[in-house]
Amino acid sequence: MPEQVESSSKLNVSSEIKPPSYDLTKFRLKRILNNNSKCKSITLLGTFPDLSETDAAIVVFEKNAYRESDVATEVSANKESESEPKPSYFTTDLQVRTDFINNIYASFQCVPTQQLCAVKGTVIYPATDKHIEKYSICQKYIINETPDLYKSVTLPYISSSQFSLDWVYNILEHKQETDRIVFEDTHPENGFILLPDLKWDGRNVENLYLLGIVRKRDIKSLRDLNASHLPLLRNLRQSAKQAILQRYGLNPTQLRMYFHYQPSFYHLHVHINPIRNDAPGIWCEKSHMLDTVINNLELVPDYYLRASMPFVLYEGNKLLDLYDEQLEVRTISTQQANEADDVGPEEAPEAFTDEEPEEARQCKRIKLSTPERDSNEAELVVTPCA
Repeated sequence: MPEQVESSSKLNVSSEIKPPSYDLTKFRLKRILNNNSKCKSITLLGTFPDLSETDAAIVVFEKNAYRESDVATEVSANKESESEPKPSYFTTDLQVRTDFINNIYASFQCVPTQQLCAVKGTVIYPATDKHIEKYSICQKYIINETPDLYKSVTLPYISSSQFSLDWVYNILEHKQETDRIVFEDTHPENGFILLPDLKWDGRNVENLYLLGIVRKRDIKSLRDLNASHLPLLRNLRQSAKQAILQRYGLNPTQLRMYFHYQPSFYHLHVHINPIRNDAPGIWCEKSHMLDTVINNLELVPDYYLRASMPFVLYEGNKLLDLYDEQLEVRTISTQQANEADDVGPEEAPEAFTDEEPEEARQCKRIKLSTPERDSNEAELVVTPCA
């Protein structure tokens, strides 16, 4: 059995968080890269002019997820002895402004106590062009990457222009972030380190987000996996689930474990979060479930060397430029254009509008649901909407 080490509050008591080289209050905004109303986050591009006028900085602010303890209205008996009560929304500190009240419905603007108003901030500095591309809103395209295209286009690109992996090696070598390690398996072949992703605040289990970073340094992505890696993948699946159950009390059957392709950095790592949490990057064009990856390799030992794998590239990515040279992914082909032109206005489905009476809508429903007939047959049928 591989030697395993699980972190505890007693470990790394001498660890210190080194202050950053920048002062966040001196950030100067250049432009907004993304304003996500659904995720309640905003991504900013700017600089720290007191350090450099040219080095780019990315700052992400996002509202913290709610914790169940923050909405508690009764204090449990074992917590009554605490000198300072935990903050709650339902206290006299809550400021309430009424927007409207209508019968049983009401809308308010609520400002809770200061402890509950914190905003999670993430900073990338200095940020590269690839970081800016990653955090920007832009057009996206699906690439169907064949094994030949991987070898001739993708692999040369990632070999020459990927993100630095120094921060990953710092974690694996215990040079940085040792106090954040949730679980560690030190086996050189099948081992990994489990720690929180930057997207998680490390507090609220409701939106838990962990990364499992493997120790082996020669596996860039799914494309490098084969049947010889099955012991590593199975150990990663089993040990991570056990560690999360012991540490956070989450049922293993409530966890989503998956790889990204393309990944944001090319050192094999698995993403882990609760299935009830709509985490970023879980859409079908990007995520590959760990269970499915294991099953594919059990069926076909070199599956990921032989499979065509679709993935998404966004406007501004240099890899998209390379694929555009090969496949013209930004260009609508002549055949596609002709097929679109063949559908005239008279053949397009009629749209419904709010102003139309129900009788007119029913006529359109009949037209949409009735198959076309040839001209001779059509003469024998009375049109219901005439």
